[in-house]
Amino acid sequence: MRPAAICLAGPTASGKTAAALALAARRPLEIISVDSALVYRGLDIGTAKPSAAERAAVPHHLIDIVDPADSYSAARFVADATRLVAEIAARGRLPLLVGGTMLYFKALRDGLDTMPETDPAIRAELDARAAALGWPELHAELARVDPVTAARLAPNDAQRIQRALEVFLGSGRPISAWQQGARAQRPAAAAWPLVSLEPASRAWLHGRIAERFDAMLAAGLVDEVRALRARGDLQPGLPSMRCVGYRQAWEALDAGDVAPLRERGVAATRQLAKRQLTWLRAMPERIVVPCDAPDAPAQALAALEAAAG
Repeated sequence: MRPAAICLAGPTASGKTAAALALAARRPLEIISVDSALVYRGLDIGTAKPSAAERAAVPHHLIDIVDPADSYSAARFVADATRLVAEIAARGRLPLLVGGTMLYFKALRDGLDTMPETDPAIRAELDARAAALGWPELHAELARVDPVTAARLAPNDAQRIQRALEVFLGSGRPISAWQQGARAQRPAAAAWPLVSLEPASRAWLHGRIAERFDAMLAAGLVDEVRALRARGDLQPGLPSMRCVGYRQAWEALDAGDVAPLRERGVAATRQLAKRQLTWLRAMPERIVVPCDAPDAPAQALAALEAAAG
């Protein structure tokens, strides 16, 4: 029995786009992006957004749907992706969910617990404290009230630290407790096959990350961030501007020195990849393909073909 959809995940620079397009050359499918950065309009170079030619060859969804002054949540992603899977299947095509935002995959496959809404006053207070003390200090505070969540977050993961503290301060209950709450039933998405591109060699992935960041710099990442800053309605605390590469470029422009950008951008991307792999290893049902194997493209295509049924 063919699954309603299949999923393709992996850390940044692992070859997900190439694998997805290879399958699209063999089967009628549409791609649903599982990427919290690709949703933003105007963030093109630093997100490695699929090219116009790639998007013309295969229908892509959940790209360029949000202004960078706004935000996009895991709950909204689940609603959008669930709707799109049904619509694509109704057209007789295969929905292929592709990306590296593991929180979105987890929310889709495991379901979401009801959580407190964002409180603007608490968020503003946390922003002010972070500006004065730094996010590592707030991470230490989170470790005291919610060690489970703090243990899986980097000390500078501003967006998730803020949300976890926001939930705790607003409800008196750790976000980890909300996430572990009972669910009525596991979503149908839990049964969708998940193919994961993961390197056997961390050095191989680090090399790919450096090459890709160099290509982004050559393509004009700094000018792209300059243009976003020139809008006048964006600030570095927004989720869009916290995206890896954009945060470091914004900080470099603030400092008036872009020379350290390459080193900081590559380091931040490596940290992102490390977190992505940690999330993936907590998904034991995944089908692992070694993306650094000499025949990785063929292995990935075979795994996707088998998953599609």
